[in-house]
Amino acid sequence: MPVPASTLTITGASRVMFIMGDPIDQVIGTATLNAHWADLGRDLVTVPLHTRPEHLAGMLDAIRQSPSLAGTGITIPHKIAALSLVDHMTEAARRVGSVNFIRRNPDGSLTGHNVDGAGFLEGLSAQGIDPAGLSVALAGAGGVARAIAFALVGAGIARLTLSNRNSDKATALAEDLATSAGAAGCAITVHPRGDRIPEGAELLINATSLGMRASDPLPFAEAQIVEARILAEVVMRPADTAFLARGHALGLTCVPGHAMLAPQADLVARFLDGDPA
Repeated sequence: MPVPASTLTITGASRVMFIMGDPIDQVIGTATLNAHWADLGRDLVTVPLHTRPEHLAGMLDAIRQSPSLAGTGITIPHKIAALSLVDHMTEAARRVGSVNFIRRNPDGSLTGHNVDGAGFLEGLSAQGIDPAGLSVALAGAGGVARAIAFALVGAGIARLTLSNRNSDKATALAEDLATSAGAAGCAITVHPRGDRIPEGAELLINATSLGMRASDPLPFAEAQIVEARILAEVVMRPADTAFLARGHALGLTCVPGHAMLAPQADLVARFLDGDPA
């Protein structure tokens, strides 16, 4: 929920954290983060910042230069590109190959971290969903998809089927997952977007931008949705995408995009304080 204006006082001592993305209209996490900063009594404000891919490196350099800036969140389409632009990375960022938050350290250097996977698992848990042993189909192979895939494999899912517009990216993700913790007990396969994913996927996850526009196709075929038990989304706006609306109509359990956002606030606060280093 938004922070009441009366409680949000910004002075020269306040620190600022951005959320960078392109587009930026879909970002709703600033309200959650600002409410959390207010609850913690932190003199910190988070604001969205429309940043085009060709300007990302320059914007991160600007963060290095100003002690007033605490860092930035990173969203579509910058999560993978940002990894090569930071000075340090946490083990979580290195493992998944993408960044969704960057901390400015006292010396001006930048450390990249990723809490997408942990936030997604906590969002499932809040709805009483334990992914261990499930058969999962994941649409996407970008930054958020990578984080979710590693988290799911680590949580003990039985099968993961990856589909992506660029099948080479999905194949690369499958190869990276094969050497990760928990991979020995998980069957990982890749299917080009549009191909019939094998039957039996209990959890379908849209980790693409499909659903942000009314004209977007569904991330999975109708027959696949009908067979599932749980649908999960990463798109934040609209809150009820066509994918989730179809799930609701079928009486399926639906996990909206914002479910993975709320748990991230505490993780980000710890990261800004230096944990993990």
